[in-house]
Amino acid sequence: MSGGAFGRPRNPLVVDVWSDVMCPFCYLGDELFAQAVAQFPHKQGVEVRYHSFLLMPELASDVPTDLTELLTTKRGIPRDQAVSMNEQIAERGREVGLDYHFDRAITVNSRSAHELSHFAASQGKQHEMIRRLFEAYFTDGLNIADHQVLAGIASEIGLDREAALAALASGEFADAVVADTQQARELGITGVPFFVFAGKYAVSGAQPVEAFLQALETSWNETVGTPSVTTAG
Repeated sequence: MSGGAFGRPRNPLVVDVWSDVMCPFCYLGDELFAQAVAQFPHKQGVEVRYHSFLLMPELASDVPTDLTELLTTKRGIPRDQAVSMNEQIAERGREVGLDYHFDRAITVNSRSAHELSHFAASQGKQHEMIRRLFEAYFTDGLNIADHQVLAGIASEIGLDREAALAALASGEFADAVVADTQQARELGITGVPFFVFAGKYAVSGAQPVEAFLQALETSWNETVGTPSVTTAG
């Protein structure tokens, strides 16, 4: 697992993560994984690289859709069931400190948001960008296909607004998004979030902190050879 657009790893243990910023389980999984890393004794030696995955590539970028309406009309889920599902996810989010507001979510094509993630990666701020994009979509109800909105998000995390706009307008990182999605197909990834530890151990879904800690420990011990004191219980 080379990481492609991200270049050579800087740290001993690399975790590659495929996700979509409009995926509620990706937001939840990212938080649970972050909590696991915070508890991991060798956290300074862990490098996380985010890769693009488009859950709904068929969506238009210029026709925002209400999320509940999308679930009912395109996924065939009864409205009451869709609302109940979202509330269950929101409750899980509250338990770990996340603030979901599904009623505000503006569903659009997320390709531009992924391009912005790659732009942020080139500036060493990909994780901050991913987290802000999750919050922008699930909490703030922002249109993450709007280049002006995305440029504002870039500015919020300390990146140059005009440079972000230029990157989005030129499609500078469009190929990186395509490469990520192609690699996902080659690896047989059909759902996200999907975590790959040290290029060999896969963890799928928003797993408990203990499961992520176990994956970190196992992959660290095999990759670096220094036993960790972390336990999964």
